[in-house]
Amino acid sequence: MQTENRFFDDFSKFVNGAAGTLAGAGREAEGQFREKFKSWIGGADFVSRDEFEAVKAMAATAREEAELLKARIAALEAKG
Repeated sequence: MQTENRFFDDFSKFVNGAAGTLAGAGREAEGQFREKFKSWIGGADFVSRDEFEAVKAMAATAREEAELLKARIAALEAKG
């Protein structure tokens, strides 16, 4: 009877050890992934929201000016 208890005790210790090892490996992999992601994000050339909005406004202004110039050219060509 003691042999069976010893077997189950050893087996449960083995399973607990394996689970701990797998959990540690998972935490290690997650940490490495986070570091890689942070370095990738840090190396990327992102712009702030303010810069984006400023360039967006500049593009809209340029588009409006281009439309006005097209209309002027069309009017001049119609005269000539």
